[in-house]
Amino acid sequence: MAQKPSIPKGTRDFSPQEVAKRNYIMSIMRTSFKTYGYQPIETPSFEKSETLMGKYGEEGDRLIFKILNSGDYLKKADDHLLSEKNSLKVTSSISEKALRYDLTVPFARYVVQHQNEITFPFKRYQMQPVWRADRPQRGRFREFYQCDADVVGSTSLWQEVELIQLYDDVFNQLKLDGVTIKLNNRKILSGIAEVIGAEDKLIDFTVALDKLDKIGEEGVKTEMLGKGISSEALDKLNPLFSLAGTASEKLSALKNMLSSSETGLKGIEELEFITKAFETLSLKSATLEIDVTLARGLNYYTGAIFEVSPPEGVKMGSIGGGGRYDDLTGIFGLKNISGVGISFGLDRIYLVIEELNLFPETVLANTKVLFLNLGEKESLYAMQAVTKLRENGIASELYPDTAKKDKQQNRQMDYAKSRAIPYVVLIEDKEMISQTFTLKNMETGDKSTISLDKLVAFFN
Repeated sequence: MAQKPSIPKGTRDFSPQEVAKRNYIMSIMRTSFKTYGYQPIETPSFEKSETLMGKYGEEGDRLIFKILNSGDYLKKADDHLLSEKNSLKVTSSISEKALRYDLTVPFARYVVQHQNEITFPFKRYQMQPVWRADRPQRGRFREFYQCDADVVGSTSLWQEVELIQLYDDVFNQLKLDGVTIKLNNRKILSGIAEVIGAEDKLIDFTVALDKLDKIGEEGVKTEMLGKGISSEALDKLNPLFSLAGTASEKLSALKNMLSSSETGLKGIEELEFITKAFETLSLKSATLEIDVTLARGLNYYTGAIFEVSPPEGVKMGSIGGGGRYDDLTGIFGLKNISGVGISFGLDRIYLVIEELNLFPETVLANTKVLFLNLGEKESLYAMQAVTKLRENGIASELYPDTAKKDKQQNRQMDYAKSRAIPYVVLIEDKEMISQTFTLKNMETGDKSTISLDKLVAFFN
């Protein structure tokens, strides 16, 4: 019995139309990345486990896909670990590699490994798939693309300003008006944890706060209580959830709240620099908003953090995010190299543009003209014209097979319709004798007989 074909949960096949739409989005991103001076790199789809593990926090580590060692991996495993039946300990002895979880940690590894070939500050962009063993749902997949832009080797806050502009530029070109670029600073979160007496629980604090949009305020507080953050500390946290007003009003309120925290005040100062820059530098279509509950659960962020929300009314999680990481390369031995970067969620952006019907019709443009195959002589004559059209950059095809005489035209016409090819060319004896071509408009049914030069000119 034949096996029913299927693919793993959280992965997808893409049709030609879907690939065309994805390429449209990536093309706009790639053009903007280049315009802003970012250079392309690529890294392997899998890394050594030691490169990835421990960089994303406990929850992130659980979502990393491990790759079993080749050969008889159990035979090479430690017998003592196998007898303990502890999966976490056994994994390290049977799996030395893992699929990348994101593009940032591999990028940090790349920077350290190629530091003698790099001119700092180094601006790179990268557009490749990543993998996470997450629960699949709308907008959340186990295999998906990230499109990242990062700068390493500079602590200047102008980099944060530029990345906000880059976000705005890409979404403006995609006609995705009304996105909100949320901005916060991990130093502010550290300051908040400090003033409520939970500085020793900073990671638990930020991981729980990062779930605010999923589980709500009460859910966040319940998780924090479960992690050992006291109810007294949570009472002090209440003003954070109700903070409102303009950017300057929010930052002013935070100054009062964090007056005793040097770290928190430093974070506020950094946000003031960025927001003041945009009092002069206007955004094209996005809105910049201070969100003091924005946490970004990844452990490596140390400064500004970003998250992009889709236009109002679209039910979708964040479509982009990123932040400043002061010493990510330090874990690989290269100290004091600060970096900052952003990521575009290609798959979610696709879903949002599809929902809002913002893909241009030209995205799906494919073959412009199909030459019908009405016989061997006719096909040879047609192929000369197809070759000429292709030399002029005009997408054209010859239908490869002939059918029975009474069915051949209908079958080939149906093929052109199903492929949304706008024109077909019919060739019979009279066209070959007069060295012409009969061109038919598939939408209107209109026909015209023209020479090859005029055919080329028509499609140019």
